[in-house]
Amino acid sequence: MKHGYVRAAALTPVIRVADCEYNTQQVLEGMKEAFAKKAKVAVFPEMCLTGYTCNDLFLQEVLINSALEGLEKLVASSKEMPGMVNVVGLPFTYAGKLYNVAAVFCGGKLLGLVPKKFLPNYGEFYERRQFTPGFETCVTVEIAGQRVPFGMNQLFVCKNMKNFVIAAEICEDLWTPNPPVTVHAMHGATVLVNCSASNETIGKASYRRELVKGESARLVSAYIYSSAGEGESTQDIVFSGHNLIAENGTLLSEAEKFANQNVYADIDLERIAFERRRMSTFTVDTDCSGYTVTEFETVVEDLNLIRYFDKAPFVPSDIAERNSRCEEILDIQTYGLKKRLEHTKCKSAVIGISGGLDSTLALLVTVRAFDLLGLDRSGITCVTMPCFGTTDRTYGNAVTLTKRLSCTLREINIKAAVHQHFADIGHDESLHNVTYENGQARERTQILMDIANQTNGMVIGTGDMSELALGWATYNGDHMSMYGVNAGVPKTLVRVLVGWVCQNSDLDSSSKAILEDILDTPVSPELLPPQEDGTIAQKTEDLVGPYELHDFYLYHMLRFGVQPKKLFRIAKIAFDGEYAPEVIYKWLRTFVWRFFAQQFKRSCLPDGPKVGSVAVSPRGDLRMPSDAAVQLWIKQLDDIREEYHF
Repeated sequence: MKHGYVRAAALTPVIRVADCEYNTQQVLEGMKEAFAKKAKVAVFPEMCLTGYTCNDLFLQEVLINSALEGLEKLVASSKEMPGMVNVVGLPFTYAGKLYNVAAVFCGGKLLGLVPKKFLPNYGEFYERRQFTPGFETCVTVEIAGQRVPFGMNQLFVCKNMKNFVIAAEICEDLWTPNPPVTVHAMHGATVLVNCSASNETIGKASYRRELVKGESARLVSAYIYSSAGEGESTQDIVFSGHNLIAENGTLLSEAEKFANQNVYADIDLERIAFERRRMSTFTVDTDCSGYTVTEFETVVEDLNLIRYFDKAPFVPSDIAERNSRCEEILDIQTYGLKKRLEHTKCKSAVIGISGGLDSTLALLVTVRAFDLLGLDRSGITCVTMPCFGTTDRTYGNAVTLTKRLSCTLREINIKAAVHQHFADIGHDESLHNVTYENGQARERTQILMDIANQTNGMVIGTGDMSELALGWATYNGDHMSMYGVNAGVPKTLVRVLVGWVCQNSDLDSSSKAILEDILDTPVSPELLPPQEDGTIAQKTEDLVGPYELHDFYLYHMLRFGVQPKKLFRIAKIAFDGEYAPEVIYKWLRTFVWRFFAQQFKRSCLPDGPKVGSVAVSPRGDLRMPSDAAVQLWIKQLDDIREEYHF
C-alpha cells in the first residue's frame, strides 16, 4: 500500500452447478486466502455463486434466492476482512426482470450491484433467454436490510487512498466495440474489474490476453479479469479459469489454463496517475452527475512487493525481442542521420574516434547512413586525438576499426596544444582537476569542428543519453556536435547495440574481433595518465557510479515520475544481492542532485534522434527549467538516510 501499490487478486473457485451453499463456501475460502495474502481487491468469476451454466435454472426462484442468501453470508463474513473489496457474480431480480450482476462489498457492507450491459446471444451463448441488459443510471435496491445502488454507472472510491477507484463490467462487456469501463475510466476509475465466464476454444486465450492488455493500455488503468473454471457444466462448453491482471498494457500475472489458479499482482496506482497526467489525449469527464459514487476504506499497510522490476529497463530480457529492438534502434539512428545529411547536402562526416563504445556506435551508424545514401565511406573522417590518458589498447582499436571500415583516418596528437593552453591560462599541469580534464575535451571538439569546416562536413556527436542526462560531458566540449546520433540511447543499451552489430552484421572476422575487444574495454574518458602498466587508470563508473543504476533511476523517474523514496525501494528489489542499500542510496543521491544541477547542459543539446519512450531533449520530452530547485527531492533522500542510518 505504501508508495501507491495495491495488491489485486483474480480467483477461480471450484464450484458445483446450482449448489449455491457449496459455491458460497468456496468463494469464502478464496476471500480468506486473498485477505491472508494482503490483497485489497479480490475478483471472482461471473455467476460464481450459482455457476454460469445453469441456463433455464436461472429462472427458478429457489436458485435466485439461494444466491442472495450466499451473498448475504459473504458480505457479513467480509467484516472479518477489513479493507479488502470483493467482487462476486450472481443473478439478481429487479422489477420483475433478471439481471447478471457483480456484487461489490467490503468490510461487512454491500457497496453496490453492477449489471452486465451486453448479453451475448450468438454461437454457444444465449443469455437473452434469461437475462435483461443492464441500465446505466442507478436505482436503489434493498438487500438484507441494506439499501444499495444498482446500475452500471458506479464508482467505488477509496477514502484513504486517492488513486484507488474501482469500476466493474462483466464478461462480454469487454469484447464489445465500446466497453462500459471506457466511460468509467474517463470518470476517474483506475482499477477495472471483470467477472467473466469465458469458455475455452482454440486460439481464444491469446485473443483474451490481448484484449485485457489492450484495454488496460487504452484506458491507462489496471484490469483484473477473473474467469470461470472447474466445476462448470461441460455439456457443450469448457472453461479454463484463465485469470489475468494487467496494468497499462503490461501483463502482471496470468493463470495457467485448466488449473483453477488464483493469481496476484501488485498494481502501481501512482504510475497510472502519472501516466494520465502526462497524456494530454487521456480525456476526463468532470461531470459525474450520472454516476453514483460509493466510498470505502482500506487498511494501509506495507507490502513485500511481488512485482518484478527489471534491473535493465532499457534492454529487453527476451533475446528475440532484444534483437528486434536493436535492429529498430539502429534504423532510427541511421535514418535520422541520413535525413540530416540529405537535407544539408552534406557528403562528409567527422567523428572523434576514441576506441570506446560511444564513438564506435556513432561510427557504425554513420557507416550505415553513408551506405544508404550511396556515399563513399572515405567521406567519413575519423579523428583520433591521443593525449595524456590515451592507452595503446583504445588507440589501436580506434585506428584499426577505422581502416577496416574503409573510412578516412586522421591522427592529431593534442598534447602540445593542451600544454600550450595550460600555459596560456596559467594552469599547473600537476593538478589533475576538472580544468586538466576539460581542457583536453574542449581541444578535441575544436579540432573536430575545424576539420568539419575543412571538409565541408558535419560533426557527428558520440555522447549517449545517460551522459547527457547527468551532465557527464564537458560543456562546449564533447557536449557539442552538429548531430548527436547517440542522444536517445542510454549507456546500458549502447553496449547491447554494439554487441548486436558484432553478432549480426556482415562485418569480417577481424572487424568483429575489434568490436569484441571494445566491448571488453572499461568505460573511460581517458583524461588522466594511464597506470604504470599502460592500462586505463580512470574508470568512469568508479567516479560517477554504475551506469546500470543510473539508467534504472533515469527510466523510472522520467517514464513514470517515480519519487526518490519509491525509487530507492524498487531499486533495492531489482538489484538485490548486487548492490548494498547504502550503495544504491549513494548513487541515487548523486543521480538526483546532478539531474537537477545539469539541466543547463541539456537545455542546449544538439539535435539527435529519439529512439525510446524516455528522452532528454529540451525540444521534446524533457522541458525543464534550468534553475529548478532540488530541495523537495533531496528531502526525501534525507528521510531515507535517517531511516536507514546511512
